[in-house]
Amino acid sequence: MPRKTLKQRTKQVPVEGWTEGRLRSFLMGVLRSGYRRWPPKYQALKKALVGRKINLKTGRMGYHYLCNSCKGEFPTKEVQVDHINPIIDPNKGFISWDDVVDRLFCSEENLQVLCSTCHSKKTKEENIIRKSNAGSQKNNKK
Repeated sequence: MPRKTLKQRTKQVPVEGWTEGRLRSFLMGVLRSGYRRWPPKYQALKKALVGRKINLKTGRMGYHYLCNSCKGEFPTKEVQVDHINPIIDPNKGFISWDDVVDRLFCSEENLQVLCSTCHSKKTKEENIIRKSNAGSQKNNKK
């Protein structure tokens, strides 16, 4: 018997009172919590490590990392590991759960360390593209 995709399996799970959006949000949260322990994420952080320095905000010693975008050095709490190619392609939108899993649990080559400011800018740009494509897809369906 052929193996069902994750999307086919989630369509069959009747969760009473849950919309498809709520189920999608729940599954994404579960996947992201698993990603927190993904080894390539820590390899990307290790590669961006500058060393231990005094955090100017707290006055304490802490690890600092190089932002791949602005090239600034930031403490641990001010950096995020970002997917160079987004988990959900802003041009195509959600395709399947199998695609999301493949893109989320990627190799270190698709990961970069960004400061919170640069990560926010990149996310905003992706959301603008995503919204403009969603709008054009609605117009094409009419």
